Amino acid sequence: MSEVITSVDAVDVRFPTSRELDGSDAMNPEPDYSAAYVTIRTSGGEEGTGLAFTVGRGNDLQVAAIRALAPLVVGLPVADVLGDLRAFSERLTGDSQLRWLGPHKGAIHMAAGAVVNAAWDLYARREGKPLWRLLAEMSPAQLVSLVDFRYLRDALTPEEALDLLQRAQAGREQRQRDLLAHGYPAYTTTPGWLGYTDEKLVRLAREAVAEGFGLIKLKVGADNKADIRRVALAREAVGGDVRIAIDANQAWGVEQAITWLRSLAPYDPYWIEEPTSPDDVLGHAAIREAVTPIKVATGEHCHNQVMFKQLLQARAIDVLQLDATRVAGVNENIAILLLAAKFGVPVCPHAGGVGLCEMVQHLAMFDYVAVSGSTEGRVIEYVDHLHQHFVDPVTVRDGRYLAPQAPGIGARMHQESVVAYRFPDGPQWNNEI
Repeated sequence: MSEVITSVDAVDVRFPTSRELDGSDAMNPEPDYSAAYVTIRTSGGEEGTGLAFTVGRGNDLQVAAIRALAPLVVGLPVADVLGDLRAFSERLTGDSQLRWLGPHKGAIHMAAGAVVNAAWDLYARREGKPLWRLLAEMSPAQLVSLVDFRYLRDALTPEEALDLLQRAQAGREQRQRDLLAHGYPAYTTTPGWLGYTDEKLVRLAREAVAEGFGLIKLKVGADNKADIRRVALAREAVGGDVRIAIDANQAWGVEQAITWLRSLAPYDPYWIEEPTSPDDVLGHAAIREAVTPIKVATGEHCHNQVMFKQLLQARAIDVLQLDATRVAGVNENIAILLLAAKFGVPVCPHAGGVGLCEMVQHLAMFDYVAVSGSTEGRVIEYVDHLHQHFVDPVTVRDGRYLAPQAPGIGARMHQESVVAYRFPDGPQWNNEI
């Protein structure tokens, strides 16, 4: 009898980061970093794990959305799922009734991503490889077969993607050795949460530079005078050679963003992240034209590969910030990496959330080895929060991510953490509730 998927379990796991204002920004002043935590189980006793990231009560919706997808998955032969992960992804994102809630956006799309990522985790564990290596060792034709080009052909055809990947094969083995020896560049947001005091910002900024980070990021957007003071303090603390990125988390309108950024320009910000609505492609383009040489970065709230396509076609961004859990999983992120490579825009993944560092490092490392072939202008975000809850936590040394060696996608949490922080009945929550 063939092995089948027997269950898709979703658990609401929340961490009370609001108590110390970790993760605070202009739009999320008191977030509780949370994971809608997914486990696919098979009749052979195997498991695959994924998650969708929220900042608190959004988990109510996210867990419900994952559970709504479970009937599309339970009972499927494992060999069929892992043998055609593009078809599996399309099954989840193309359901004729559920897709009305999107299509390809919102909680249902993120739910599909969590389940798709869990399937990739199962696949990588079966192969005994970390996800980045599993992908990097696939042939160009295999990688192209994972992508749905239906809405992308006006910007990127399968033939162009195949040619891009074939050209990247030269030096692939050397890049893999380099990655294993030296890791991948990182930047840190740890000093810059908006709720931190000036003293804490300065202390953490100096510590970040001492730890080897060449770029730090500060949250801005709530109070212009406070932003000028905080960015000036950070620049004084780290000196002129360290890059400072800033992140408005969608707080501004277009004209407001331009005015606000001009007030911060004397402190040489490297990029402005999410300066306006993540859906406003033309707004990003207008801001980019007005504030150069400050770079414009966005991506953590882009719904899908079509939005990334439009941002690139409109020349609206200098830095593309894909997220491991915002879109529909590994397959769609491969498409986004290929688009970025086609347009020559560096990818600096978003990882400000629970489990995101653990997961997105695989995508950036795959990009380096097998797609773009470069780390020039590329860094992965690092936040020093909550890694202790993961079975295979990230390792960052001297400002660089060390390549993970454990099989899988990196989303698996310790069972005791899941139990302790399960909402609302986990012991970390029940007394407070």
